Amino acid sequence: MAGSEAATWDQWRAVRPDLDLTPMTLFGGLKHANAMLEFLLEPVFETSAISSSEFDVLFHLRHAPEPIIARRLAQTIGKSAAALSKALTKLERRGLVKRVANPADKRSALVTISDTGAAAVDDVIPRRLVLEAEVIDALTDRQGSDVARAFRVIGGALETAARRRG
Repeated sequence: MAGSEAATWDQWRAVRPDLDLTPMTLFGGLKHANAMLEFLLEPVFETSAISSSEFDVLFHLRHAPEPIIARRLAQTIGKSAAALSKALTKLERRGLVKRVANPADKRSALVTISDTGAAAVDDVIPRRLVLEAEVIDALTDRQGSDVARAFRVIGGALETAARRRG
């Protein structure tokens, strides 16, 4: 835990000693790591046709063997159906994705990436991987394995909690 972050938790503990802040320290660490990653990736997306959040959507569509049901895509990337619908509308207007009514269920849409969307993802991927590899290179092999395992475990726990909530 970084020094200023540790000081924040110490201040909270002093003010509210009745609270167990352990969950917040764990999730705070995840949020901080994600915020730092987004900060480091800013230059990659400044020169790209897509934003980081658009990349997240397009990445999952890039090599999908068939169109993806929008609702399933929302679950995969951790967005509400409404938030994904809004994002897909913007992407569709820019010609990066295509949506069609699902013939098996007219209430749902099937989403595919366009050639323009695929090219945008293909432009970002190599530059993003170089940056992420630089970060990972600071870890030992054991640390990298431990982090990957921890992310799988916490990701599974979060998915279970999300399913329980509906």
